[in-house]
Amino acid sequence: MTVIINDTPLMHNEAAQRFEMHVNGLVPFMEYSRTGNMLIIAHTEVPAELEGKGIGKMLAEKTFAYIEEHGWKIIPLCPFASSYIKRHPEWDRIVHHVL
Repeated sequence: MTVIINDTPLMHNEAAQRFEMHVNGLVPFMEYSRTGNMLIIAHTEVPAELEGKGIGKMLAEKTFAYIEEHGWKIIPLCPFASSYIKRHPEWDRIVHHVL
């Protein structure tokens, strides 16, 4: 299966409270709950058929860029989002840190 992800747009599905990318008829997504300008990232899912193709990375990058553009902060409870930020500490700038 050929997967093109760089040109795949990120969609903010506010009704479902998730960020999505439609790839080859499949929908990887990052779910959140929102309070004001704070988003709790609760779950990330990439369909098995798309695993290992960089979809999770692209989803995280596009989602975090969107969040930053809107001036929001995140609390990454999702293990994928949390580990992604640890591996890419430049995104720590959008993380809400409790004192």
